Formats: sequence, structure tokens, C-alpha cells
Amino acid sequence: MSDTIAAIATGTAVSAIGIIRMSGDEAISIASKIFRASSGIKLTDAKDRQMHYGALTCADGTLIDLVLCVVSRGPNSYTGEHTAEFQCHGSPLVLSEVLKVLFSLGARQALPGEFTKRAFMNGRLDLVQSEAVIDLIESETLFAAQNAAGQLQGAVGIKLETIYSSLVDVSAHFHAVIDYPDEDIDEFQMQIYIAALVGAKESLERLLETHNRGRVMLLGVPTAIIGRPNTGKSSLLNALLGYERAIVTDIPGTTRDTIEEKLVFGGVVLRLIDTAGLRNTDDTVEKLGVQRTLSAVKGAGLVIVVLDGSMPLCEEDYEALRSIPPDVPKVAVINKSDLPPVLDTHTISQLGLDYLHISAQTGEGIDAFDAKIKEMFPLLGISPTGEIITNARQADAISRALEAVQLAIDAIAVSVTPDAVLTDIESALSCLGEVTGKTMREDIITRIFERFCVGK
Repeated sequence: MSDTIAAIATGTAVSAIGIIRMSGDEAISIASKIFRASSGIKLTDAKDRQMHYGALTCADGTLIDLVLCVVSRGPNSYTGEHTAEFQCHGSPLVLSEVLKVLFSLGARQALPGEFTKRAFMNGRLDLVQSEAVIDLIESETLFAAQNAAGQLQGAVGIKLETIYSSLVDVSAHFHAVIDYPDEDIDEFQMQIYIAALVGAKESLERLLETHNRGRVMLLGVPTAIIGRPNTGKSSLLNALLGYERAIVTDIPGTTRDTIEEKLVFGGVVLRLIDTAGLRNTDDTVEKLGVQRTLSAVKGAGLVIVVLDGSMPLCEEDYEALRSIPPDVPKVAVINKSDLPPVLDTHTISQLGLDYLHISAQTGEGIDAFDAKIKEMFPLLGISPTGEIITNARQADAISRALEAVQLAIDAIAVSVTPDAVLTDIESALSCLGEVTGKTMREDIITRIFERFCVGK
């Protein structure tokens, strides 16, 4: 028996539609006490996933709203339990009143993520699919949404299940050898086992290799905007964001601290960091700003060097360029294209730096800049199918599984006893189980569903 939970699934803001959902043994029974279908059908007799129009009332029959209602019976529902859902008009007052009535009839307030947690506990979703639900809700780009949707369909689970199954087969044979020590594993069988382990290792490596791309897809590219004072760094930030986030003046050193904002540009989430201008200064506060600029550059996944196209390059421009680690992607933005050009672009080309002209003041060249970013991060523009690992928890467990498989391969190579090999294989199986939820740890489960919003 499971208690019945209820929650507003569409938030508390005024909207056209507001949804309240329930899940649990008494969900349909409770819903039937306050819903009268215009067709006359009782919810207890209604077909699953069939929408009904009718009146939603208080327990004493007082009308609250005219709504649509749908029920689904377990185990063939989202949560695996009986569910009922009311689609009301989106008045926060109405939704609150409906919840109050449901609570008076025996339902209780759902906790964050409790609907999806019940789906997981009842075997409707594995843990990867459960985490994909909140990733899909929080997606900031189309690619992140597509990847989360693919994971929700089970793309990662299918791959891991294939690996898991092959390791179980090897484990079963090694168990048999331990149980029946007189039965030796012949050389042909041993080669089959090694091939299975190597295949599992290669599959895990391919899956793990997607994590860097997935992390950028989910969290964005840390992008430092650098240059000497008054080249237009803050103006560029404002132009990209579409509003005045940073103060812009003609006074050098106006920006003394790093300003961070996030936006989708070139199909990629960029975590923009507007930095203090790089120059030698005696001002204590400005010196601290310069130090923070250099720190931001070291941790960047992309550096945008802003140069003043109306002036020739100077030593401070070269210092800005020298501050960028060689392995960090970078592009030079020659600003102020609305002014007469003075800067010699031949020098930029000799430095091996890609560049483009823009005017942060007029917006000229922003579209070309967008295309340039897309060109610099081509892998993030490939539509994912759900096989990209975006979750650090999953990546850690897969990494530990990979290490255990490698240990098993090494152990066989040096003729270690079967029980030692088996220990490594079972460790790998346990790690894979952590990813999908076959190996459940209560602290992990709790932490995962704490991320969710109420009603999902």
C-alpha cells in the first residue's frame, strides 16, 4: 500500500492552465469524490488515459472550477501507481483550493521529485532516465534537450545493459570454476572471456569519452572576455546579452571585477566573464581586478580577446595575448568597426589567431561572430541521441567500472586465481549498477531527487 501524494505540477504563477496531479492507491478514489464528469461517467469506471470534462467541487459539492480530468491505473502509469490529473484554469487561488480539498480527503503534499522517485522505485524508469527528467526540464539549448530526451528513452541504459550482461556471463563462468575447481578453463574459453572483457572496456571508454562534451553541453563554456582597458569588452558583453549588464564609460579601468552572465550563442551555452582590463597599474583595487582576470583566463574554455580596431596594437594587447594558455581556444574580436580602421590585421594573422570585425556599438558583425563560435565547437552542434554522459555521478561510476574491468584483464594476463578476477568483475558490475540503479544507495537516491521541483 502506498500513501497518496498530490502537488501542483505547473508552479504557482498565473497561467492559462494549471495542473494538479495525484499518485497512490487512493488517487482515483479521492478524485472521484470531487469530480463530476459532464458525461455522467464515474472516474472509478473511466478508461485509462481518456480525458473527461466536468465540474471540480469541494467535498460539500461547492463548485471550484470546470476542468479536464484523466486517470491512469498502475502499473501502466508514469509512477507505476494509480494516478489522477486535473487540468484547471491557471489561477493560483483555484489550484491552492483544490489541493486543500485533496489533503482533507487523505492525500498529502508530494515532496520534490516524489512522482519520478516512485516511477524509479516501481521500475518504470531506471536511474539514468530519472536524472534525464530533470535535465530535460533544465535544458538551456536544443542539443541538451535532445540528449536528455534520448536518455529518457533509455539510450544510455541500453548500452550499459549490454555491457552489464556480458560481464554477468563472464562472472557466471568464473563462479562455476570456483565452485568446481576440478574443471579447468581451457585456452579457447579463456580467450573468449578476455575478448568479452576487452569489448566491455572499449564500450565503457567510448561512453566515458562523451562526458567532456556532455559537461560543456550542460554547464556551458567558461568564456573570458579579455583585453586592455577601453577596447569595448563590457560593450561586447552588453551587445551579446541584449541589455546593459555592465557599466560602460570612456574612463579606463571602469570594470574592476569580473562580471558573469550566461547565454546561448553559436548554439552553445557560454558562461561569459567580463574582466578588468589588462594593464600595469598602481591602483590597488584595479590590481586585484587584473589578478582575477588572469585567474579567469586560466580556467576558461574559450577566450575572446577584444582589440580596438581604431588604434594600432600596443604592448598591453600583446600582454593580453600572452596571458592565454596555448591549449585554450581563442578568437580575436576587432571592435569599433564603425570607426576608421587603423589596426594592422596582418599582425594578427602572423600570430596564428582567428579574428573578425564587429561593432559592439551598432551590432555589426554579431551574426558572423555567432557563426564563428558554432564553427569552433562543432561537436556541440551535432544532434545527440541520448548517449552523451552529462552527469558527473554517472561518469564517476563508469570510470570506476572501467578501472575494475582493466584490473580483471590484467589479472587474467598474469594468471591470477579465478576468485581474484571475479572480485574485479563483480566490482565493475556494482559500479554499473550505481549508474542505472540496480545497486541502490539511499544517499545517492536522496541526493538525485532533491534536485527536482515539486510536482514532477
